[in-house]
Amino acid sequence: MSATLAYGVTADNVPLTRMLIQRRELRPDDVEIAIAYCGVCHSDAHMAHNDWKTSIYPMVPGHEIVGHVTAVGSAVTSHAVGDAVAVGCMVDSCLRCAACADHEEQHCENGAVGTYNSRERDTGKPTAGGYSQRIVVREHFVLSMPSSLDLRHAAPLLCAGITLWSPLRRFDAGPGKRVAIVGLGGLGHMGVKLASALGAEVTMITTSPSKGEDAKALGAHHVLLSTDPEAMTAAASRFDLIIDTIPVTHDVGPYVGLVARNGKIVVVGAIEVLAPIHAGMLLRNHRSLVGSAIGGLAATQEMLNFCAEHQVLPNCEVIAMQDINTAWARMQANDVRYRFVIDMSTLAA
Repeated sequence: MSATLAYGVTADNVPLTRMLIQRRELRPDDVEIAIAYCGVCHSDAHMAHNDWKTSIYPMVPGHEIVGHVTAVGSAVTSHAVGDAVAVGCMVDSCLRCAACADHEEQHCENGAVGTYNSRERDTGKPTAGGYSQRIVVREHFVLSMPSSLDLRHAAPLLCAGITLWSPLRRFDAGPGKRVAIVGLGGLGHMGVKLASALGAEVTMITTSPSKGEDAKALGAHHVLLSTDPEAMTAAASRFDLIIDTIPVTHDVGPYVGLVARNGKIVVVGAIEVLAPIHAGMLLRNHRSLVGSAIGGLAATQEMLNFCAEHQVLPNCEVIAMQDINTAWARMQANDVRYRFVIDMSTLAA
């Protein structure tokens, strides 16, 4: 074990503070990474505040990690010292079950291991995330960063990016498809960028005219104000695919009515109980209401390569580690356009 400087919380009602954590020594299939940047996700605050009643303390958040390899285990073949790499929301799974065989490690039937607030499969020790100087991760769960991606802004691709990429790819967003994104936040702005880059006709659905203008600047072709009853009625049955990124409990009914025949509405933002929906809304047009989380390792690497080819990057505000508590407060007040990224070189300051 070796000590590593980090920022974390010791309980559900305290600010993040500097702490020392222990990282394991390299196993044969491990990669050690010096973390350059770590994205800040709404999930970090939810977990730290124990909103989902699953929190393990002390906790070091962070599952949007980019950096460089500093050491590798004796059996590692896919990464070398100096490589630019990334780690997302998972650091392990069984790699034997049907889900893992289908490259959907996030759905591991024996339980995927989260990058933080989870437990190692063999030791049961809590995992600690990317608000730290370095991390040790099993080779299979370390992704290659294309050289053309700017590391300062790439970190949120490891959660926000793959969360939107996964349903967009699964449901064939592309030329000839009418795609709508509900909500222009950290997730929604990536949905607009990715759907546009894939060649779909993209509509932003929002309550805010100003965010509609932002969405057009990000690549949206149209804006639909959900507060305009006439516009919503006119848009009935228009969209082949709707991605709902709203992060809190809400009524999905008005959005279901916008789904075209055999179309889908995909919930990616709310990990909460949703308001009831009338089943007749689903029966009409053979609509589907589905959920989607992140993607597996193969899908995430595909997404990184696509973003490098098309230069799709999140809009980020880079902060010092010492500003993290202020950033969390701003994030929870929706005062960021659209993601915070921590410059980890500031951690030791």
